[in-house]
Amino acid sequence: MKRSLPARLARWAIAAVLAAATGSIVVVAGFRWLPVPMTAFMVEERIAAHGDSPLLVQRHAWVPWERISKNAALAVIAAEDQKFFEHRGFDFEAIGKAVDDAQRGRRLRGASTISQQVSKNLFLWGGQNWFRKALEAWFTVWIEFLWPKQRILEVYLNSAQFGRGVWGVQAASRAYFGKDAARLTRAEAAALAAVLPSPNYYRVVNPGPYVRRRQAWILGQMQHIAPATPLR
Repeated sequence: MKRSLPARLARWAIAAVLAAATGSIVVVAGFRWLPVPMTAFMVEERIAAHGDSPLLVQRHAWVPWERISKNAALAVIAAEDQKFFEHRGFDFEAIGKAVDDAQRGRRLRGASTISQQVSKNLFLWGGQNWFRKALEAWFTVWIEFLWPKQRILEVYLNSAQFGRGVWGVQAASRAYFGKDAARLTRAEAAALAAVLPSPNYYRVVNPGPYVRRRQAWILGQMQHIAPATPLR
């Protein structure tokens, strides 16, 4: 019996959704081992800068975990997600506090884990809406399921933005300190982590008072959490 047009459209829609879901899982699985040559946020920056003068020059150099100072990993954990090794992608306590602050009219606080930020940086786009947040949650679940924690940190450090056109800890270390990421000191790693909330606004070199205060706070947190942070 011939199916009606609505039934066929529904069947095609379901097939398309299942194909997209399966494809996304395959891509996440592949990036467990493959270097990430470019992220969605890098593409977004390049598109936004089209026609600018001077032209945007993006700097990005993938380096494996073994060539990244553990100070850099410790700094981003201290700054962005101190429960990184405890949660499975979502910090529900931080999310609850963020919702409570929003309801009370307080300044919005960030509640995204490093895993969520990897999901967003690699596959999605900027902005806030429920559809994007749902996709972020989908990718975060599979990243946490398919990747070990060390791999999540490796990808995050290689894809985070540290300034206009500066992507990844290796490019940032060379641009701001003239050295490879493997040689970053604690103070230098903390300076990089200090600009992560708004890397197009805050400066690593000649930073303002806020970044200096945040760097000092991150250094204190690094010292506090280092003994219990399983970095190899």
